[in-house]
Amino acid sequence: MSRIDARAVISPKAELAEDVTVGPFTVVGAQVTIGAGTVIGPHAVINGPTCIGAQNHIFQFASIGDAPQDKKYKGEPTRLEIGDRNVFREFCTVNRGTTHDQGVTRIGSDNLFMAYTHVAHDCVLGDKIVMSNCATLGGHVHLGDWVIMGGFSGVHQFCKVGAHAFIANNAAVTRDVPPFLMIVGQPAAPHSVNSEGLKRRGFSEGQIRNLRNAYRILYRSELKLEDALGQLKELAASQPEVAQFVEFIGTSTRSLVR
Repeated sequence: MSRIDARAVISPKAELAEDVTVGPFTVVGAQVTIGAGTVIGPHAVINGPTCIGAQNHIFQFASIGDAPQDKKYKGEPTRLEIGDRNVFREFCTVNRGTTHDQGVTRIGSDNLFMAYTHVAHDCVLGDKIVMSNCATLGGHVHLGDWVIMGGFSGVHQFCKVGAHAFIANNAAVTRDVPPFLMIVGQPAAPHSVNSEGLKRRGFSEGQIRNLRNAYRILYRSELKLEDALGQLKELAASQPEVAQFVEFIGTSTRSLVR
């Protein structure tokens, strides 16, 4: 028995693994590749060029891989790349890239995109991310692994959010967020180290203590950024988690939330 509902519309130029499930009234366009074990519900739309990995689950009314919402986009051939075991809930929207960046929107694996979330053009997302209902990313945003975004939170275009950061509900991120932090407010400001999330992911008490110390140096010591960074670099030599903190600061292009 076919796993593709007879009422679905599948382009002959799409490539679907044999065990892909497609619900009724879903549209899969040309230049779409879908990996093994992926399940697509009814009334979803997937356009290409888009490559979707294995065991993803796309729920009803999601829009995946359509043209970027960018007035500069003139129909150039750009793409969307999605890894494995991601979940895209109802009314989730994910757009392809633009030629004003690398031409690709890229999503890793094991991520959860709840209802009404939006991933804009040219975003780069890692693994094990959670975007809660109505969370939104502007164009060119980078999210590290294990980032959690609360409901109705948003990240301004070109911002970076480091691994294990927690963005509280309704927060408005307008600058780069270092890894391991909890961010709150409009505009978003640092609140603390995301210690509870780090405990759940196996960080030791010593590692969390080191990160809290790094947080105090950067945000509570009243040091200039250059001076605070100098102290952090000394600690990073023997504390790998602080080294990750320092490395991120070196890549910041929109300045840090402070």
